[in-house]
Formats: sequence, C-alpha cells, structure tokens
Amino acid sequence: MEKGYRKETVTVPEEIEPVRLDKYLASVPELDLSRAFIQNIAGKGLISLAGKPADKKLKLKGGEVIELMIPPPELPDLTPEDIPLDIAYDDEHLAVINKPVGLVVHPAPGNLNHTLVNALLHHFGTLSHDSGGLRPGIIHRLDKNTSGLLLVAKTDSVARRLRQQLSDRKITKIYHAVTCGHMPDDSGTIDLPIGRSLKDRKKMIVTNLKSREAITRYKVLNQYRLNDLVEINLVTGRTHQIRVHLTHMNRPVLGDAEYGGCEKWVKGIEPTQKRTARALLDLIDRQALHAKSLTFIHPITEKEISVTSELPDDMARLIEMLEEKPL
Repeated sequence: MEKGYRKETVTVPEEIEPVRLDKYLASVPELDLSRAFIQNIAGKGLISLAGKPADKKLKLKGGEVIELMIPPPELPDLTPEDIPLDIAYDDEHLAVINKPVGLVVHPAPGNLNHTLVNALLHHFGTLSHDSGGLRPGIIHRLDKNTSGLLLVAKTDSVARRLRQQLSDRKITKIYHAVTCGHMPDDSGTIDLPIGRSLKDRKKMIVTNLKSREAITRYKVLNQYRLNDLVEINLVTGRTHQIRVHLTHMNRPVLGDAEYGGCEKWVKGIEPTQKRTARALLDLIDRQALHAKSLTFIHPITEKEISVTSELPDDMARLIEMLEEKPL
C-alpha cells in the first residue's frame, strides 16, 4: 500500500437493483466520497473487484466485494473561510459550536468549501488531525438540516479522549424535536437496531440485517393539539438515529422531508385539523430537530462541562404557533 493511502472494503447487499459502480459507491455514507471522486480513482485503477481493476460503469448485481484504495486528501485545498460561528464554549483544547441549519459539517472530495471545517480553520487555525484529512477537529456530526451543539477538538490527544468518552457513552447529548402526532407514552426507550436501507442506500432503517445497536430515550416536554415537543437523550449515535426511530414509530420529526411520514400523518388526522397541520409544515423547511445540550468531562481539567443552546428562530416560531393552538 502506498504511503497515506486508505484501504476500504465494501460488500454490496445481495438484494439490490442493478446499479452502476460509481453511483452505488457514492451512496455509501461511510465512504463519504463524491461520484466525481470515485470516477477519478476508478480511472486510476484504484477500485478493484475480484483482484482486477473495476470500471466506473460496471453494473453491480449484488453480493460483490469491492476494494478501494483511497489516496490521502489534498489538505492544502482546505481553505479557511470567514464564515460566522456561534461559539458556545472555547478554550485552548476544545470548543463547542452551535451549528446553524444549512451548514455542512465537513468537506468531502469534490466539495471542499463552505463547511463548518472551513469556518473552524479560519477561527481557530489549529485543529486535531486524527479524525482524517478532511475532518480536522470533528468529534461527532450533525446533519446539514439539524441545528445545535457539537464538539470540536484542537489537539489529537484531546480528540482521542473525547472519542473514548463517546465510545464509553459518557457524553450526554440532548436534543429537542417536534413530532408529527403524539408519542405513545410520556417517556420511554426505543431500543431498535439500525442498518442501511436496501432500497435507498442514502437512508437508514430499523432492521436486523447488518445493523448496529441503537438506543434512543425520550420524554415528552409538552403536548399540543397535534404534536409533541420531545426531549431526546441519544444513548448511541447512529446515522440519522432520531429521525429513523421516530419515523419507525409513525411519529416522524415534523418537516423531515427525507424520511417522510409527515404527509401520511396529515392524511390520517381529522379533516378539521388538516389546515392547522399544513400551516405547521409550511412554517419550517427542515426537520424540527435541535441538539440542545452537551455534557462531557474535559479531557485536560477533568471537570464536567455542560453547554446548552436556545432553540433557533424557526423552531422557536414553531413552538409559539403550537402554544397558540391549545388542546
């Protein structure tokens, strides 16, 4: 293996519709590679199937084992950008950022600009590098259209200790979400495994097939006429976990267009309530999900750090409207 190259092995599920190799690999979130980047390395013979170079146009039928040799990222292309940041906590070792809606957390090959990482490089300069060339400082991620708090490490040693806390479930991550419909109980635990959808590789589903443990605890903070404001303790941190679990329970996050469920909810409510439901959906153009608080042990001082953030304007307006519609 050439110095700096990373080897990745991808096993294609048996049950899959025929699809081009480059399109399929671009849909695998764990790789986090653009289709253009995949086409580029395929042209250089860095993608192989059964020990032979694989063409980017190869049709996959299911069951294939694909090997990729991913070249090291071109770090000079990570350009610091003067993007405003809401810094909730900051010291010489780490920071907590209150990420706004619409900001992608880290660059990916072929899309190296206008991300949180570019902003962090401008504001802090020095970040940890042990998370990979295109993810300096990043300890955990939030979806583009989820707002709220996330941790940033400035040194490799701090990054390793924070990741160990994540692995040991010693970091408490609390979210607030508005649901479509009411939760079945005032509080509870959703303990259902999550894996990749065979129909849409960009989505996750509750499944026992090639899945990982996923635990979500919830508590209803307020119940409105059609919706609940729910506090969520994310015990594990699987991709899209909150959205997948709530959608599986037929209580999707309000405004979550990617995982849907909201339209089904509207169709199922009383005709006299449909207008109100539509107005709520029109009020927010993303999933009503906010990372509200983070509690962790500072790796250097060993003191407990707890950081909270206010709901962003769009969710605050949504709550105001809900409160104007009593039960």
